[in-house]
Amino acid sequence: MPGTSFFGDMLQGITERGRKLLFAGSRAAKVEADLETLCEMLLSSRGEASGMAIAAEILARWNKLDADGVRKFLLMLCDRFGPDTAKLDKAVDRYVKERSAAAIIALHAAAEPRRQELLRRLNHAPNGTANLVRMREQLLGGREQSDEYRAVDADFTHLFGSWFNRGFLTLRPIDWSTPAHILEKIIKYEAVHEIASWEELRRRLAPADRRCFAFFHPRLADEPLVFVEVALTRSVPMTINEVLDEGRTQIGADEATTAVFYSISNCQEGLRGISFGNFLIKQVVDDLRRDLPGLKNFVTLSPVPGFARWLAKARMSATDPLLSDADRKALALLDDPAWPDDEGKAAEAEGVLLPLAAHYFLIERTPDGRPADPVARFHLGNGARLERLNFLGDRSSKAMQQAHGLMVNYLYKLEDIVANHEALAQRGEVAASPLVRNLLARNGEAAAAKVAGLRGQSRRS
Repeated sequence: MPGTSFFGDMLQGITERGRKLLFAGSRAAKVEADLETLCEMLLSSRGEASGMAIAAEILARWNKLDADGVRKFLLMLCDRFGPDTAKLDKAVDRYVKERSAAAIIALHAAAEPRRQELLRRLNHAPNGTANLVRMREQLLGGREQSDEYRAVDADFTHLFGSWFNRGFLTLRPIDWSTPAHILEKIIKYEAVHEIASWEELRRRLAPADRRCFAFFHPRLADEPLVFVEVALTRSVPMTINEVLDEGRTQIGADEATTAVFYSISNCQEGLRGISFGNFLIKQVVDDLRRDLPGLKNFVTLSPVPGFARWLAKARMSATDPLLSDADRKALALLDDPAWPDDEGKAAEAEGVLLPLAAHYFLIERTPDGRPADPVARFHLGNGARLERLNFLGDRSSKAMQQAHGLMVNYLYKLEDIVANHEALAQRGEVAASPLVRNLLARNGEAAAAKVAGLRGQSRRS
C-alpha cells in the first residue's frame, strides 16, 4: 500500500525532527523525565512535531517495561489522568443552576478523563494505533486481578469504538496469492479449526469452492482484525469433516447453492468487545450474492463452546429439575472417552443430548437475559435463525471437550433478519426452526418453562 507507506514515512520524519528539537541540549532531561512527566508534557504540548516526539518517546519506553512496569503504568493512567475533579464540581454546580445547553456541553467536557486526550495524542505517534491495541491487550490481561483497570478500559473501549468504526474498515479477499506475511497471520489467528500446515491452508483458500475474507484498518494495514472462511456447497453440511476433508469432491463456484460460514476468528485481543463480525458477515453475503447469483442459502456451521460446561454444572446438581434419573444414567456414558465409537452408546447419548441442547439454546439465559452460548449470542443477535443441531458434528478433541461434539447451523435468511433480531432484542425470543423446537418438545416444553422460571427467580433473589 504505497500511500500508507508514504504517510508512515512522513510521520516518522516529523517525529524524528521533533525529537531533535525537543531534546537537543537537554539530554539529561530526557533521561530523567519519568513516564508520568512525559505524559503531562504530552497533554500540555501545543506543537505537532514536539507532540509526536513525546508520544513516540512514551511508547518506546512503554514497550521496554516489564510486567510490573506495565501494571504501574496502567494504574498511573487510572490514578493520575482521570477527570479534573475541581472543573467537574464546578460544571455540575453550573448545570444544576442553569440547565442550559451550554452547561451540558461544559459538563460533558469536564467529565471526560484526561487519559482520553492522552490516548488520542499517543495515537499520533508512528505505529501509535498498534501500540495502543497492544496496551489494551495487556490491560485486559490484568483486569481479573484489579477492578481499578475498569475505568481505563472504558476509555479504550470508547475511543476504539470510534477509531475502528465500520466506515474506516476495508474488506479484502484472502486467497492463495495473498502475501505470505498475511497468510501466516491467518494460520496464527485461526481460533475455531486449527490450521496445522501450509498445505492445509492451501486447501482452505485455493479451490474454486472456497473463499476467505478479512477486515483491515488503514492504521494496521497488514494486520487482519477479523476473518471468515467460507465453503461453497450444494447442501447444508452437518459435520466439519464434510467441509475440511482433503478427499472431498470439489465443485465449481457456479455450481454452489449454499455459502457456509464455518469459521470466524477475531485476530486482535486488544480489540475484544469491539464488534466487527456482524458487519463482516453482512458484507460478505452482499459480495457473494453479487458475484454468485446462484447462491440461495447462507448458513453457518458453528461450534457450541459453552454447552459442555453448562451440562456439567447441571449434572453436578443432584436437585436440578431439568435432568431425570434416566437422563443422568444416559449422560454417564459421556464419562467414557470412547463413547462416540460405540454405536449403541452414541445413539443413547444422542437421544438425551439433542433435547438438552435445544433447551440450552431456547431456554437458558445469562443473568442479563441473553442466550447462554457466546456463539449463539453473536449469530442470533445478528438476526440468524437456529436451524439445526448436529450430533457429533465435530469430533476434534477441542469440540468434544467444549460441546461433546455438537455443532449448529444458523440460517441467515435475508428477509427475516430484522424480525429475528427484534424478536430477540425486544422479547427475548430465539428464532428457531420447527426441527429444533420439536427437540425441545421431546423434553417437555412445560417442564422446560418451569425450570426457566425457577432459575429466573433464583437469579433475581
